[in-house]
Amino acid sequence: MQQHSSFSHIPAIAVTLGDPAGVGPEVVLKALANRTALLPAELTVIGTRSQLLKTYDHLRQQNPDLPLAEPDQLTLLDVPLEPELEAQIQLGVGNAASGEASFRYLDTAIAQALTGKFAGIVTAPIAKSAWQAAGHHYPGQTELLAQKSSIDQFGMLFVARSPYTNWVFRTLLATTHISLRQVPDALTPELMTRKLKLLIECLKADFGIETPNLAIAALNPHAGEEGQLGAEEKDWLRAWVESARAQFDNPQIRGPVPPDTLWVNAGEAWYRDAEAVKQDAYLALYHDQGLIPLKLLAFDQAVNTTIGLPFVRTSPDHGTAFDIAGSGKARAESMKSALCLAVEFCTQRRKATIESHSSR
Repeated sequence: MQQHSSFSHIPAIAVTLGDPAGVGPEVVLKALANRTALLPAELTVIGTRSQLLKTYDHLRQQNPDLPLAEPDQLTLLDVPLEPELEAQIQLGVGNAASGEASFRYLDTAIAQALTGKFAGIVTAPIAKSAWQAAGHHYPGQTELLAQKSSIDQFGMLFVARSPYTNWVFRTLLATTHISLRQVPDALTPELMTRKLKLLIECLKADFGIETPNLAIAALNPHAGEEGQLGAEEKDWLRAWVESARAQFDNPQIRGPVPPDTLWVNAGEAWYRDAEAVKQDAYLALYHDQGLIPLKLLAFDQAVNTTIGLPFVRTSPDHGTAFDIAGSGKARAESMKSALCLAVEFCTQRRKATIESHSSR
């Protein structure tokens, strides 16, 4: 049996190109331009060599001085495309062909990670509409990762480290890619318990936080105002928080906190004083509740990570940006952060595994 890469001296990590018509190849080339700025890792880019070269040549023509990694100096797992499919891929135009390509890149990375070749995967952005056009009906990369890994307990955790104070903003979403109308029905005590358990396990395994201080968002304005503005808090959410404190033996679980005040101190912690926020992480109840404050503060630094998988997965927290693809304007900060966080997670997990084995 192949030894899992997490036992290697440095972690082996796959980096997918994402949608080749978007900014994925560009941010990968930019993020890998200065390898010394990244933590040590064995990085393998997964994508179509000809598409990566096409983007590289195009960007070089736009700006010869643009800091880019040389494709020939990268370790690349080539995923060739049929000529008729590749001919349909055009920078800035997401379609079924580019969706099919990005799907194959991720599918390849997952298969390799499940054999133990990679300890983690960093995914460049894909377009959900392009996947749909290609016949791959998944809400996003997260759901494909979970299905291929044969798990049903997983979560989307967003992480950003402030460049001003070094404070770490961590937010897990209880629900993800569903409409706002569906959220109240999707939220249940059972779902909340599963997500909280995942969050606590992740904070311990990946961040080394044994007893985290957590804040749980309310669903309704003013946390429901005793049922006047919504009944969820009064009917079950407050009682669930009380039970969670006992179940997880953690009195530092706070909530449900009114959503309009939950994030007030985050700006202070981000820009001026890391001690302004006592929480190690937040549990937001739906997509925009958690991501509006995060992206407001940390759009270029935020990283999306899927927790609950048998390997590490991180991704920059932005989309394909077809409107600027090929212009050289895409910023690679989030991709760099995703790479660094993947290395940190893999290293932390390896350390914990070694300590576990040595203690037996």
